[in-house]
Amino acid sequence: MARILLVDDDPQALESTRKILAYAGHDVVTACDGQAALELVHTRFELVVTDVRMPRMGGLDFLRFLSNSGEDVPVILMTAYGRVEDAVWAMKLGAVDFITKPFRRQTLLAAADAALKRNSAKQKVKDHEMTGGSSQMRSLLDTIRQVAPTAASVLITGESGTGKELVARKIHALSARAQKNFIALNCAAMPEQLIESELFGHEKGAFTGATAASDGLFVAASGGTLMLDEIGDMPPGLQAKLLRVLQEGEVRRVGGTVSRKVDVRVIAATNKDLRRAAADGAFRQDLLYRLEVISITVPALRERPEDIKETAMHFLRLSTKKHEKNITAISDAAMSILVRHAWPGNVRELSNVIERAVVLARAASIEPADLPRHIQGGHGGARTGPDAATGTVIPVPLGTPLKQVEEMLIRKTLEATDGDKSMTARLLGIHSRTICRKLDKPV
Repeated sequence: MARILLVDDDPQALESTRKILAYAGHDVVTACDGQAALELVHTRFELVVTDVRMPRMGGLDFLRFLSNSGEDVPVILMTAYGRVEDAVWAMKLGAVDFITKPFRRQTLLAAADAALKRNSAKQKVKDHEMTGGSSQMRSLLDTIRQVAPTAASVLITGESGTGKELVARKIHALSARAQKNFIALNCAAMPEQLIESELFGHEKGAFTGATAASDGLFVAASGGTLMLDEIGDMPPGLQAKLLRVLQEGEVRRVGGTVSRKVDVRVIAATNKDLRRAAADGAFRQDLLYRLEVISITVPALRERPEDIKETAMHFLRLSTKKHEKNITAISDAAMSILVRHAWPGNVRELSNVIERAVVLARAASIEPADLPRHIQGGHGGARTGPDAATGTVIPVPLGTPLKQVEEMLIRKTLEATDGDKSMTARLLGIHSRTICRKLDKPV
C-alpha cells in the first residue's frame, strides 16, 4: 500500500480514479486542482497522480513547483488531450509517466506500480548511501558504480563492521537487478547441513525434520543478488557444491535428482585472507577464482578519520527518524570524542553508539554524557599510543590456553560495553549466541 496524492478538477473523474487506486489497496488523498494540492504536498506522499489541464494551477505547473522545491516524489500525469508537447515537457520536468484519458483500470495501476517500484529502488539506494568524502571512499564508490551494472561476481573484503553488506546492497541497488530480491546469508551462523538446505533447498524427507519440500535461497534470489557473508567460514564440502552452482548456473535440492536453472549474481564477503586460506588448503582455490572476478576492499574507519563526522551525522538522521526523536545535532564536545576514538568495531560500532545516544539523549543535541562510558573515558579512544587501534590492553601471560584468552577478551569487551552483548558480538565479529557458548557460565 502506498500513500498517493490524486489531483483532478473533474469530480467524476477524480472519484472514479480514486476508487481504482483505493481498491488496489492504496491510501488516496484527493485535491481539486494544483493550488489545492500545494496545501497537501508538505505531508508525505509516495506518488502523485495529477491531471494536466486544471484551473488555478495545472498539472505541469504543479510538477514544476515540485521539481523546484526539491520534493522527491514520482509524478504521473493524466490528460484527455494526449499532446506530444505536453508529454515532452512532462518528462523534462521529471514526470515518470504520462497516460491519456480515458484509460483502462489496468493501465493506471500498471503505471502506478512501476512508478512505486522505481521510487522504492531509488530510496533503497539512498538508504544504502555510503558516506564520506575521503579519497578511500571516493575510490570505493567509483568501483561500485563501475561494477554494479555488470553481472560479475564480487568478493568484498574488510574488517568486521566496515560495512561489507552495505557495499553489497549498494551494488544490487545500482544494478539492473534492483527490482528483484537481495538475500544475505551468514555462512558462519549455522551448521553445514542447514546451510546446504538454506542455499539449495531440500526434498521432503531428505533429512530429519524435512517435513515438506522447500526451495533454497538460490531459487528465491533468482533474477536478483545473493550475498554470502563470512564465505571464509563455509565448510569445505559446501565449497565444492557452491562451485558447481556457480559454474553450471543450476541448483539441485538436497535429496533431489532434478536440477533447476537459476540466474543469480553472487556477492561474497569475508574478513579473512582467502588467498592465504587457499594456500593453506583451508579454502578452495578454484572457488576463490570464481568468486573474485572483482575484488573490493572496504577501508577501516580508523584509516579515514576525516569521514567520522559525516558518517556520525548520517547515523544521527537515520536514528532520529527510527526512534521519532527531535535531535538535530551532535555537540562539538561530543563530536570531538567521536573523532578521537579508534573505532575497533568500525562503522557498525559508530552506528550503534549514535543510536544508543539518540535513545538516551534528553536535549536537542547529542552530548558527551549521552555516549557510552568507554567512549567518554577514552579507553582505547585516543588515536595515539601502541594500543590505539585495539583499545584497553589485556595482559596475557605466554602459554595461556586459547580458551582462557577468548574468555578474557569477551569479558573485557562486555565490561567496556556495559554488558551489551549485541554490541560486544558486533565488536568482536561473532554472533551474540557465541558469547554464552564461549563462557563457562551465562552472562
